[in-house]
Order: sequence, then C-alpha cells, then structure tokens
Amino acid sequence: MATFFGEVVVAPSRAGVDDEESAEEAGEETPEDREIRRELEKKREIDVLWTLKSGAPAEGSADEPFACSKFIVAIGHSAAAFLSSFILDSVCWEVVGVVKLWNEWCRTSNTTNVLPTDSFCLFYRLISDPTVLLCQCSCYVAEDQQFQWLEKVFGCMRKEGLQVTILSTCPVADYKTQESTLTLPSPFLKALKTKEFKEQVCCPLLEQPNIVRDLPAAVLSYCQVWQIPAVLYQCYTDVIKLDTVTIEAFKPLLSSKILKSLVKDVSESTKFLKKLLTTNETHNNIYI
Repeated sequence: MATFFGEVVVAPSRAGVDDEESAEEAGEETPEDREIRRELEKKREIDVLWTLKSGAPAEGSADEPFACSKFIVAIGHSAAAFLSSFILDSVCWEVVGVVKLWNEWCRTSNTTNVLPTDSFCLFYRLISDPTVLLCQCSCYVAEDQQFQWLEKVFGCMRKEGLQVTILSTCPVADYKTQESTLTLPSPFLKALKTKEFKEQVCCPLLEQPNIVRDLPAAVLSYCQVWQIPAVLYQCYTDVIKLDTVTIEAFKPLLSSKILKSLVKDVSESTKFLKKLLTTNETHNNIYI
C-alpha cells in the first residue's frame, strides 16, 4: 500500500519462492510433515497384550469377549498402591494383561516386574473367580489416547452383568468449595456414579460445580454411555508422592459390596504397605 501520493509500489511476487515455502505460508502440509505426523500417530497407538489363555501374550483383544462381573480400576500411584496392599495377593491373583503406550509424559513396556514409581498398566484376574478383573494403571494416558484405551480394554469384555469401580487421586487444590481448602481434613474421598449404579456409596457424593478429568472421567463417561453400573471414588490429597495417609484414605472402600469379599488380611496388608513405601523411598534416593 502506498504511504503517499505518487509513490511507486512494487506488487508482491511469488517468483523464486519454492513449493515448500509456498505450502508452509498457505498452511498446507508438506509430504515430510505428513510422514512425521503418520509416524507420531503410529507411535502413540496403544497396544493391549492379553494372556488370558496359556502361552505367549497375544497383541490386541482376546479371541472373543470374556465374561466380567467386577472390573476394579486403580488410576495413579496411590490408588494402585492401595490395591497392592489390601487386595492383591500373589497366591490369589494372576497377571493376565498389560498395556503398552508412549506419550510425552511416560512410556510403558510389557514387563510385569515393576517398582511403585514405574509407569505401568497391568491387569489381574482372580484365580478363584475369573470374572473378577482388576487393573492398576500408574501411567499417564494422554487425551488423544483415552478413547483407544477404552475401546481396546472394554472391547474385550461382555458388558452384560458388568460393574465397574474406579479409584483415583486428585490435588485438594482442585476441589471447589466455599470453604478454604486449608481447613479441609485432607485427604478425603468423594464419589461420582452413573445412573445405573444403585448400591450405596462409601462416602459423600461429589458436589457441583466440581468435575473429574483425564482417564477416570473417560472411564466413568464410557460406562454412562453404555449403561454400565459404575462408581468413581476420588481421593483429594495435598501430598504429591506416595504416603501412608493418602493410600489408607481408600480404606472405607474395603467395606463396600464389590471389595468386601476381596480383602486380604489387614494386618498383613499394613506390613506390605510399609514395605512398599520403604521400597519406593529407596528407589527415589537413587536420584538425590
């Protein structure tokens, strides 16, 4: 545009601009960009490896959907440690599946020998009742991977007669209340359930305008859409690392109908919890 009358203005020309720069200016993808995007999308695919039958792990879903009456999902290190301490017993449970995923925040493998601080997602089956399935998910599942996780995990189960229980933790700073969060007796439990869940919950329901997010919200939403009875127990805590107080905040759930029959010896559970936290502290000292 001329800035004064009589100024000679040279019209812009695209001569000499190569195709790649032209495509970039026009907001179009170059072949190299498309190849990079395809490689990233492939790398971010989630693989579920099942060993429901004897033999080597099988990638993808099981041969056909299997019956599942109870599916307990612990999301996060504290919730996973709670199940390890009070529910899981190497004599009663067997590993039947593992999730392999990669994103900016974590990467997992198909190993089952994990430390409390590792990122992992393992599935266990109760030996005495194969319809009871348990999942420990200590890895971060990105937003663009959550749908894959849901489809590949729930796609292997029959939805008839299925009941889901979700355990997760959340910073107490995310809890919305008219009171000061400094006066709240942290940690504390809140529950959120689907319309089909008719049993009594073990703690107060989550009040509006509070919301849940990430994988716990995705699992609960999936259950709501598919009309699966499900309840989410979210522990609000002010501690970001594994600690006894946060893990034991889930103990009221041991009296729930779905977990009552799965509880192991509480005295032994307390010893195992102390050992678990000691192992965690020893592992963390490596990085000091």
